[in-house]
Amino acid sequence: MKHKVLILCTGNSCRSQMAEAIVNARLGETWEAVSAGTKPAGYTHPLAIRALAEIGIAHTGRSKHADEFREVAFDRVITVCDSAAEDCPVWIGAGKRVHIGFDDPAKAQGTDEQVMDVFRRVRDEIAALIPAYLNAIPSASGIPGSAGDAAC
Repeated sequence: MKHKVLILCTGNSCRSQMAEAIVNARLGETWEAVSAGTKPAGYTHPLAIRALAEIGIAHTGRSKHADEFREVAFDRVITVCDSAAEDCPVWIGAGKRVHIGFDDPAKAQGTDEQVMDVFRRVRDEIAALIPAYLNAIPSASGIPGSAGDAAC
């Protein structure tokens, strides 16, 4: 049985979308990732899709509200922006919550190439940190969460 992880951000257009796609592409045998936003933007940023395509991950994405997952039991909830960490819905439940923050590439400024470089950097940070965190969870650790784990 696959473990389930919710990757939560504010807009669900960049960071959480990239994290969802990376986890499903690289850890799909053991983890099922979905992403959502506390205030979804309503679209997946085209540069996030492009950054993923550059590393061989096809992702169209759909900006989703966290409420869509109200009834889902997650083993882990990862917030990827400070605002989502603060606004994390209280209903998330028993899954352990962890915050792994990343810069918002949608706020990058500069030339088109400079902005794309920020998307690439954030993508690479996500690809290094989130799979490493999930891989480090022992399968016998009592997922979902242990006593004292903080729910959102």
